[in-house]
Amino acid sequence: MPDQSSGSKEKGLSARAHATWLCRLLLSIPILIAFAGSCLGQGAKVGEAAFLPGGRVLLDAHNCYPYHGLFSDRIERAIKTGLPLAIEQDLVWYTDKSTGKSWSIVAHNAPFSGSEPTLKSHFFERIRPIVESALRENKKNGWPLITLNLDFKTEEAEHLAAIWDLLGEYESWLCTAERSSESAKLSPLQVRPVLVLTGSSEAQQRVFHDDVLAGKPLRLFGAVRLREGSTSIDQRVPPADNYRRWWNNAWSVVEAAGQSQAGEWTGSEVERLKALVRCAHAQGLWIRFYTLNGHALTASRGWNESYNFGSEEAARLRWQAAVAAGVDFVATDQYEAFSSLRAKQEGK
Repeated sequence: MPDQSSGSKEKGLSARAHATWLCRLLLSIPILIAFAGSCLGQGAKVGEAAFLPGGRVLLDAHNCYPYHGLFSDRIERAIKTGLPLAIEQDLVWYTDKSTGKSWSIVAHNAPFSGSEPTLKSHFFERIRPIVESALRENKKNGWPLITLNLDFKTEEAEHLAAIWDLLGEYESWLCTAERSSESAKLSPLQVRPVLVLTGSSEAQQRVFHDDVLAGKPLRLFGAVRLREGSTSIDQRVPPADNYRRWWNNAWSVVEAAGQSQAGEWTGSEVERLKALVRCAHAQGLWIRFYTLNGHALTASRGWNESYNFGSEEAARLRWQAAVAAGVDFVATDQYEAFSSLRAKQEGK
């Protein structure tokens, strides 16, 4: 005959174990919520957090502006690939010798004429209909729709101050974060249609972060600078702070010879790429690689030959690996070809 008392004891132990497990689960919920809040940008809602590191792979439309009067369709071509996307704008401080007047122009290298577009006219006013429509609809799940990547070719104090003031004109469009008293403390991102990223220089940090009063909004976010004194990439990459929230890389960190001298794309390089992306995301950083092109010389549309793998097929192998690894921003001049591949790879 079965031992009734033994069965009762087992049931009692099972009930107590279940109660203990449930209690621990309930106690852990606040911790889990806090952890999730941290991962989602200190306050972003789950449905609005796809843009955070590792959430999506975007075309970064490299050198997306006219080049010495040519290729003025670049920004239109980029936008036609679909949103969200990133758009790079290179900035130069230009001085008119006849008048002494200076202003910021969107350009890459000399000679300059002064007729080059400005960031206001070429970028901000071009995207005005997109942003105003997005603000009216207030569907935040896809925000930011456009990430503006600023590459300052010159860093005069007047230049940096002029761009800070320009961003102030469009602040209601921009993702911002409150300037915290300690840079290690990340303030929540106020998510809006446009996110602005900039470089890693100390000069930019002084104007765009250090000179901003605590409690006031940061309008753009800098790239991290690697720590010295270690060969381990995990130890060299610092965590995101309130101002520095992304990591910008030349492709040579993956293939040391760079694009123009790259050999066969190998499994070890695939793993290297994955490790770099994992490291960035573990540190709370977006990661960008530049610039992945592949084309015949006769197909160039003002593209830098040092970024050329030599054929679209060679570039495609790297694009596929970048998408699979979860690179946040893949810079290329071949906007349409990359966007088409990414859509197929992601099943869109």
